[in-house]
Amino acid sequence: MALWHRLFIHSNHSSHTMKQIFSLLILLTVGTLMSLQAQSFKVIVNNDNAVTSLTKKEASDFFLKKKSKWVTGTAVMPVDLSSSSAVRESFSKQVHGKTTAAIRNFWQQAAFSGAGTAPAEKATDADVLEYVKKNPGAIGYVSAAASTAGVKTVPIK
Repeated sequence: MALWHRLFIHSNHSSHTMKQIFSLLILLTVGTLMSLQAQSFKVIVNNDNAVTSLTKKEASDFFLKKKSKWVTGTAVMPVDLSSSSAVRESFSKQVHGKTTAAIRNFWQQAAFSGAGTAPAEKATDADVLEYVKKNPGAIGYVSAAASTAGVKTVPIK
C-alpha cells in the first residue's frame, strides 16, 4: 500500500505514471483484440495438397487469382465465404489488408474489364469444407471453431 501511495499520491510524476499505465492498458487491449481476430479463421486445402504453410502474400495471391497453379501444376480453386460473413471480413483484413467491400470492388472491376471472375462463394463453413474436400486444387477458409476433418489446415505466416 505504501508503494502505491508514494507512486500515485505523493509523486510529482503521478500524471506521467498514470499516462504510462493507461498507455500500457491500451496496448494490452489492442494486442488481445488482434490476437482474437488472428484466431478467427483457419485456411484449409485439400488433403492431397502438398503445401504445409503459406505466407500472407501467397494466400492473397491465390484468392485474388494472381497465382493460378500450385507448385505441382494443379489449378488453384479458391473459395470464399459469403460477403456478409464476419469470418470473411477478418480473413480479408488480415490476408489482403483490405475490407470485404474493397475485395468485392476489386472483383467487380475485374469482371467489368474482362480480367477475371471472383472465386466461388459458399454460405457456410460446411459448404466450404465440402468444396475443398471434393476439389484437389481448392483453398478456402473456415471459422476457427469449425471442424476441419477431411481437409488440411495450413498456417499463414
